[in-house]
Amino acid sequence: MDTHHLQNISLDLQKAFLSLQTKHDVFSFLRDLLTEDEIAEFSLRLDIAKRLHAGQNYKDIEHTTWASSTTIARVAKYLKWEMGGYRKVLG
Repeated sequence: MDTHHLQNISLDLQKAFLSLQTKHDVFSFLRDLLTEDEIAEFSLRLDIAKRLHAGQNYKDIEHTTWASSTTIARVAKYLKWEMGGYRKVLG
């Protein structure tokens, strides 16, 4: 699925996130939308992005988070080359 198509079908989801005003609202929406495992996986990916952004190497991240090298590499790819979402969140 290409990025443009994905953006179009996710408009309601994007609007939903933009309507949330507090951390509690965001957590409540995430908990209703996702399973606990999905929230944990997304949280792990953000943690990996933070660590990569701070300059931590793959092996240290793999050792401290127990994430697979494939997951770390995927996050690194998106952190560096994709749409800039991680960079926007990380500042």
